[in-house]
Amino acid sequence: MSERDSNIAKAQAYLKPLAAKGVLNRIGGQDSQGAGWFDSASPIDGTHLAKVARSDADEVDRAAKAAKAAFPAWRDMGGKERKAIMHAIADAIVARAEEIAFLECLDTGQALRFMSKAALRGAENFRYFADLAPSARDGKNLPSPTLMNVTTRLPIGPVGVITPWNTPFMLSTWKIAPALAAGCTVVHKPAELSPLTARLLCEIAEDAGLPPGVWNLVNGFGEDAGCALTEHPDIKAIAFVGESRTGSMIMRQGSETLKRVHFELGGKNPCIVFDDADLDRALDAAIFMIYSLNGERCTSSSRLLVQSNIHDAFVEKLAARVANLKVGHPLDPATEIGPLIAPEHLAKVCSYFDIAKADGARVHVGGQAIDGPGCYVQPTLFTGATNDMRIAQEEIFGPVLTVIPFDDEADAISKANGVEYGLTAYVWTNDLSRALRVTSQLEAGMMWVNSENVRHLPTPFGGVKASGMGRDGGDWSFEFYMEQKHIGFALGDHKIPRLGA
Repeated sequence: MSERDSNIAKAQAYLKPLAAKGVLNRIGGQDSQGAGWFDSASPIDGTHLAKVARSDADEVDRAAKAAKAAFPAWRDMGGKERKAIMHAIADAIVARAEEIAFLECLDTGQALRFMSKAALRGAENFRYFADLAPSARDGKNLPSPTLMNVTTRLPIGPVGVITPWNTPFMLSTWKIAPALAAGCTVVHKPAELSPLTARLLCEIAEDAGLPPGVWNLVNGFGEDAGCALTEHPDIKAIAFVGESRTGSMIMRQGSETLKRVHFELGGKNPCIVFDDADLDRALDAAIFMIYSLNGERCTSSSRLLVQSNIHDAFVEKLAARVANLKVGHPLDPATEIGPLIAPEHLAKVCSYFDIAKADGARVHVGGQAIDGPGCYVQPTLFTGATNDMRIAQEEIFGPVLTVIPFDDEADAISKANGVEYGLTAYVWTNDLSRALRVTSQLEAGMMWVNSENVRHLPTPFGGVKASGMGRDGGDWSFEFYMEQKHIGFALGDHKIPRLGA
């Protein structure tokens, strides 16, 4: 049996318990079917994976009330105790890493070479924030002539976490771990297109000692479960990862209850390659940052800005590499690009092939869906593009790269900033002064110089403009999940103004 076939057999064995029972909600430590079922299908071939509980407003209300009931005890638990539970969750994630990775491949179509690391990244997220839990409430001493001013932080309360269908396991841990470390309770609604590993993660947490009701899981659709969660008065904040348009809807829905919101939204991120860069490394990074993970990630560098005097030679090498990318079954170790998440998304990505031609760009490589079952598409490269074209302005969210030439620094900065998004940017140059000048003017929340996206957990993660608001990572996560409290203690008998004497 080949390694591919062996992996498929293992994945089916891991799927069997979920397929038998269905992907149930988890509320207050109890399983729940919700208001009915919907079907989850694999992007690999469209086959049925499992039935999934569909939540309505009543189901979300039960979950929010369970989170509210569990909040006081979890809030008041010592940071060291929360740390121990979270490390136990991380240990259990590592123990089940293969199961998580294989189910993620079936559910999302992502290649195993990337998903094999996703579970370990999730464990790392839990360990990092577990270690911060004992100090989460720490404040500052801010003395004044008449007062000893001290601050502390308290968890905000029950929070809603809405996660996307791309790399869902890792992104769920990225949002939920700091909430738990802060002392918040959680209602988690995963994307309806990739619900499998969210159920695993919730089970892992409870098996590791997380008290019932601290983490509640509700499956369903945005118009039902998502809307009910964002409008619920017991939910004090919403952490959301997804499309910019959906973020705007959530902000409106939460406005009546004055919810705090944290949005990690879309991107149309530039990779800027100057003529003095290490061009071989820049080429590797440019390809990796758009074609890995099927191009279905917000931080992908979907616009490649190349200095005009090296443009043609760089594109020639780029095109050869893109044409050589291996598309195939996600559980095949040789696969670099798997199927897109769903037929509707495949149709959206493919629609840009005609859009590019109509606007005058060239489909240099790819530009077609792949015949047969599943949501497969050819890795695609657009050249001859200008910054005003839709392929340069809109988030395609697939293995599609648009190349745009630029003349000088000013031109590169203008084109990089000339979109509504501002999540990440990548700059390739061996001139340190140029790197400092360019990054200081780029409109993006995160930038890397001479590097692909390498996440360092203590650093702030988030975007500007239509790419979101708020920051994750390190203490920035606690700024969202916690409230600041100030207390002033009088120093001596300072004179208090007398009224009505």
